[in-house]
Amino acid sequence: MKLESATRRPLQSRQSRWASATAGWLTRRRVRPNTISLVSVVFAALAGGCLAATSSSEPTPRALLLLLAAAMLQLRLLCNLLDGMVAIEGGLKTKSGELYNDVPDRVADLFILVGAGYGVLWGTWATTLGWLAAALAIMTAYVRVLGVSVGSRHYFVGPMAKQHRMAALTFACVAGALESLVEHPYTGTALGIGLVVIIVGSVLTIGRRIRRIAYDLERR
Repeated sequence: MKLESATRRPLQSRQSRWASATAGWLTRRRVRPNTISLVSVVFAALAGGCLAATSSSEPTPRALLLLLAAAMLQLRLLCNLLDGMVAIEGGLKTKSGELYNDVPDRVADLFILVGAGYGVLWGTWATTLGWLAAALAIMTAYVRVLGVSVGSRHYFVGPMAKQHRMAALTFACVAGALESLVEHPYTGTALGIGLVVIIVGSVLTIGRRIRRIAYDLERR
């Protein structure tokens, strides 16, 4: 259990009754954790599509798209929570589980953050924010996995780990829905600010993880 704890993202929600009940329900129906991981990509693609579509929508449909995107982001996180619980607590862990646990997350980040970039109307360069946020999000995971490969431990520290990125973007979506109804013309300011926060936070996260990994290696 100590080894599993060291390789799993620490989440308080894992201890909640509703999460245990949902994971138990899925386990009893033999839903594979790898399947849950793949479903998270579907929710991510829907979120990214909704965010990208806000660039050409009318105010009310745009607000609904942003709220739908926020819901999809949370469903993506729910899948990320449940796949691990079904695998570990439910005893359905597979030999390819680590692969399915990590690769779909990277694809999901790409869909979501790039989609958000296309929803920012700050000029033709604004989409670069989404691509940069996606690249840095993938980099945070790369540094964590690289650290393990060279003999360090899994570091899930923030300030912009996955759950923090999704929280920041969910807040941006809700704020964007309000913005859509009151700002004319709409420019996607809330999404733009959300992406800037994710970019800055991701740079800090990468730096913190590299520093801890380097410290571990130098102590050996």
